[in-house]
Amino acid sequence: MYGMGILKGLGITIKHFFATYTDEIRYGLRKYTKAVDNFQIRQGPETKGIFTSMYPDEKIAVPERFRFVPFLVVNDDDHPDAPGADWCTACGICAKVCPPQCIWIVRASDPNTGRPVPRPDEFYIDIDICMNCGFCMEFCPFDAIKMDHDYELASYDRTTVHIHDHERLIKPFSYWKSIAPTTATEEAEARGGWEHIDVIKERKKREAAAARAAAAAQPAAAPAPQASTAAETPAAADVAAPVAEAVADAPAPVVDEAEEERKKAERLAKREAALARKKAKQEGGDN
Repeated sequence: MYGMGILKGLGITIKHFFATYTDEIRYGLRKYTKAVDNFQIRQGPETKGIFTSMYPDEKIAVPERFRFVPFLVVNDDDHPDAPGADWCTACGICAKVCPPQCIWIVRASDPNTGRPVPRPDEFYIDIDICMNCGFCMEFCPFDAIKMDHDYELASYDRTTVHIHDHERLIKPFSYWKSIAPTTATEEAEARGGWEHIDVIKERKKREAAAARAAAAAQPAAAPAPQASTAAETPAAADVAAPVAEAVADAPAPVVDEAEEERKKAERLAKREAALARKKAKQEGGDN
């Protein structure tokens, strides 16, 4: 029958209207005072009547996967190796996937060589344009950008306060673990540790190199002893014993890091020279 849905909706509204007064009688004057902490009860499924929260004195807890403006993850101040270091490598993926294009990044460069460095020199997010979709967090390969829970960002200064720079965007990793412990644990399990993914990869490389060096240092397994023959003489045994001792006492191979760095520098220099010759050749052809 036409109009039954409207009547049912109005019936629920009237029910809550009268239940509000019965709830007031049940709590008395304590309902909106701090004498009794009944906010969770009034916001729970057992409440009756009005559901209104007296904001800002009462704030509803946001869920763990709540999304508001992004922030950048940095190491904690008590980090043993790199306190306060950025997790962001300025790869630019977040800026490319951002639907409203509200992210601007400037990659840092080495002041001596001018070569790019994997960290942001400048990072800006316009929170008035940001749609809080979370694409930047989902696509970041380094878990360096996260969605914050702080939604009280209203201000009259739109041009400066609402454009967050790098200093305002950075927050320690411990803050991310405090607002999203379940998600942070899942990401750490996927990375293989609580550190930055590059740090974890470097540690695994060092462990693999140490394992190879230890394996190379182990002497080859001695063959099973065979029955002596008439051809074997005491002189041969006397020669074999010193050789076996020399092999056992041989020092473990040492990975020369300085040599590796020198070879790497030579490769980079050759590459730069080849690029310079190619550029000079192209410029000569254009002339």
